[in-house]
Amino acid sequence: MAYATTNPYTGEVVKTFPTATAEEIDQAVTGADATFRTWSQTPVEERAAVLAKAAEILRANKRDYAETLTLEMGKLIGEAEAEVELSAGILEYYANHGAEALAPRYLRAEGFGDQDVALVNDPLGVLYAVEPWNFPYYQVIRISAPQFLAGNTIVLKHASNVPQSALRMVELYRQAGAPENLLTNVFAGHDATDRILADSRVRGVALTGSEGAGAAIASAAAKNLKKSTLELGGADAFVVLEDAEVEKAAKWAAFGRHWNAGQVCVSSKRLIVVDAVYDRFLTEYRRHVAELVAGDPMDPSTTLAPLSSQQAADDLAVQVEKAKAEGATVEAIGAEVPEQGAFARPLLVTDIPEGSATSQTEFFGPVTQLYRAKDEEDAVRIANDTPFGLGGSVFSTDIERARKVARRIDTGMVFINQPTGVKADVPFGGVKHSGYGHELIDLGIKEFVNQKVVVVSDIDGSF
Repeated sequence: MAYATTNPYTGEVVKTFPTATAEEIDQAVTGADATFRTWSQTPVEERAAVLAKAAEILRANKRDYAETLTLEMGKLIGEAEAEVELSAGILEYYANHGAEALAPRYLRAEGFGDQDVALVNDPLGVLYAVEPWNFPYYQVIRISAPQFLAGNTIVLKHASNVPQSALRMVELYRQAGAPENLLTNVFAGHDATDRILADSRVRGVALTGSEGAGAAIASAAAKNLKKSTLELGGADAFVVLEDAEVEKAAKWAAFGRHWNAGQVCVSSKRLIVVDAVYDRFLTEYRRHVAELVAGDPMDPSTTLAPLSSQQAADDLAVQVEKAKAEGATVEAIGAEVPEQGAFARPLLVTDIPEGSATSQTEFFGPVTQLYRAKDEEDAVRIANDTPFGLGGSVFSTDIERARKVARRIDTGMVFINQPTGVKADVPFGGVKHSGYGHELIDLGIKEFVNQKVVVVSDIDGSF
């Protein structure tokens, strides 16, 4: 696979990088393992100081870091700056609160003398992180901040279209005072996974990516008896009940579907609106989407970015044609998008046949699936009629009712009266084909630690 920075707005190939050899990959694991031997014994306060410094560097150079994101995958410059800020927030969270999550937990064993039982959190060793292109910094920080605080080291395989973003993350930690090989980037091919996970020094793998990539990684990890976490695709339900504030819901839906050009696992892909407010909602939704302006993602006035690559735009178009072939109605919204750049015009897909492939498909771009539900019960049924289970939303002015509906949606996260969001202090994870395991707060930090039992006993040896 070719690692290259290709500007999605101009199509210019900016810089290319050679794929790592087997020897280079082995060297990366060797270096990460050597660093683990010392880093795992470094006081947690010193590890936290590195994270705090990295957060400081990101905030002091926000625009510079953001421009790399916009150059490599086309993210709007304002959204790129927001990603830098989010990444800094995660680093800061673990610098301030991570030690609490790692503190021993003390139990009391009864019935066999007096025993003090402690659960201590020991780092595992070298971890393999396979990360996607849609949030090139956030995804790396989301796994590295907690695991570095825990004492682990990471070998990173980033997406092939964001190589400079990967290198900037390595540079960030080095500038923050981290030892060499705490984070080691490798421009590895897909065939390197088996080699890396077969290495006894690699103790676990975290992947964010497609279902296919997740299945391959999970299989390789299981074959080598390695712990894995997977954050895969999503087709988040955005449920609007009859007592919702329709204007607010439509405005949030337009944002929730189109931020990052719709290339978000937790974007609001399936809008499910009860019949009583469906027509009002649709009118408002069309209006908000039509206001989006496609253009140069470096220009602050642009509100619709290009997709990450022309291939991504072409793949999305193929999915849309398949939806039409199945009988779905496809409507373009707003102005034509520029010919220059990997743009996709916002589309609305309705009349989706129940049980069709389209109803089970994740559209990774500005394509909205809209469903008319008879009532709340029907809305919940449609929401759960998907192989995915990452995030979701419920809109209602009756918060207790919304909470009850949220509990009935089979997904890892549900947000009431807003689209699925990401924050430094809110855990992230899904169910079903959206993967397993959690990231962020104490849940994320404990995914790759050995919760070791240490028992102190005063039993005198007589039985």
